[in-house]
Amino acid sequence: MARVTDDGRAPRASVSEPRTVVVVAFDGVQLLDVTGPAEVFTTANMFGARYDVRIVSPDGADVRTSSGVRVGVDDGPRALPARLHTLVVPGRGDWRRAVNDRPLIALVEELLRRSRRITSVCAGAFVLAETGALDGLRAATHWRLAAQLAAAYPLVRVESDPVFVKDGRVVTSAGVTAGIDLALSLVEDDHGAEVARDVARELVVFMARPGGQSQFSARLAPREARHPVVRRVLDAVGADPAAPHSLESLADTAGVSARHLSRLFRGETGTTPGQYVESVRLEAAQALLESGDDPVETVAEAAGFGSSETMRRVFQHALGIAPTAYRARFRTTTPAV
Repeated sequence: MARVTDDGRAPRASVSEPRTVVVVAFDGVQLLDVTGPAEVFTTANMFGARYDVRIVSPDGADVRTSSGVRVGVDDGPRALPARLHTLVVPGRGDWRRAVNDRPLIALVEELLRRSRRITSVCAGAFVLAETGALDGLRAATHWRLAAQLAAAYPLVRVESDPVFVKDGRVVTSAGVTAGIDLALSLVEDDHGAEVARDVARELVVFMARPGGQSQFSARLAPREARHPVVRRVLDAVGADPAAPHSLESLADTAGVSARHLSRLFRGETGTTPGQYVESVRLEAAQALLESGDDPVETVAEAAGFGSSETMRRVFQHALGIAPTAYRARFRTTTPAV
């Protein structure tokens, strides 16, 4: 009699050989960086995949994660098959300790040579970068760490918004739960969209997360301005985002010409006065949407956008979602009734 899944459907046909997926674990690793991808791959086995998921550590011993939870380890690298299908490198919040952990780096370097596909989750990108595996490639990491990755490893082409980035056989993902998105994408690559969709349904997660990391990230303030003229403009915009802050009016406030203000502003902050005004208004609108019940049109006026359509365009461009969707996702965990 053929085996069926819990919902009465026959599973997909299995592949002939199991695909060995190795997840690296080490003390201080983010728990969900390890368990999220492992859960996706093992759940895919319910629908006909054949993933052999192994968790290894540099010395073959169990590890204590950043949350204090212990994770059991299968063994060290010598117990693995000679050829591996997928390597998953998780991260830890203090990435500097990870990249200075020579046994960890040596383990990853060895597994890189044996793996057909290389992946990282969150700050695991720093570990891959330390081995040189990301040199010249596009890569993602947690939005909060993107600038640090770019500064520490200038040969890596860091992208701060995507939830995950594929560049050849290397796939890197954003923070923590993005490891689930990454693993679902790999299941789709291996077995097709239908199997990945079944896994997503089983785990009650998005097949494809709507929007990128921008919707989660804190808006980055411009570089600290030392020039008193620029400081005066920053203070004026921050005090009243809804005021009519044209370049000319800001120049009048600062007591300089519009051209001189533009030059000073870019030199001090790395952005233009107009871009800064828009970013402050966006922050104001986000705060109003998260904390209140005012209609979107009212929020747009209070934040200085003038109309809900203008605000919607800015949200779509900067965050990848509409204001109403932003409010639904970030105001409360309680579903709307």
